[in-house]
Amino acid sequence: MVNANPLTQPGPAHPDISDASIAKVVATFYGRAREDELLGPIFNRAVEDWDHHIAQITDFWSSVLLRTGRYSGRPLNPHLRLPIDKPHFDRWLALFEETATEIEGAEIAEAYMARARRIAENFELAIGNMRGEIWSPRHSR
Repeated sequence: MVNANPLTQPGPAHPDISDASIAKVVATFYGRAREDELLGPIFNRAVEDWDHHIAQITDFWSSVLLRTGRYSGRPLNPHLRLPIDKPHFDRWLALFEETATEIEGAEIAEAYMARARRIAENFELAIGNMRGEIWSPRHSR
């Protein structure tokens, strides 16, 4: 059986992804998310220092996409405290895909999105479990 989980594959997600391009995607995405009608209120209440947050999330995506190991935190924990639900995950993924595609092009954006969908799936299932609810997987392909 082939392992379809890209998060377990060694090496960079795509040879044309760089730290600079990741930083641009992350900064652009969060600029848009802060203004988004659904996501903005949650992000703006939760994040006190945007420069620190963007640097931390850039390190996270560098670790995910380039295997740099720069991020060593636990990204799920802060999300468990947020008032988020399925529509928030759907909007986050749509806006992230739109941003990554615009900046990186469709092929490279798919490398981002294969991982983003897995991460969203794991977060969503953990939040449902924490609430005592059974949520079916919806994002992984």
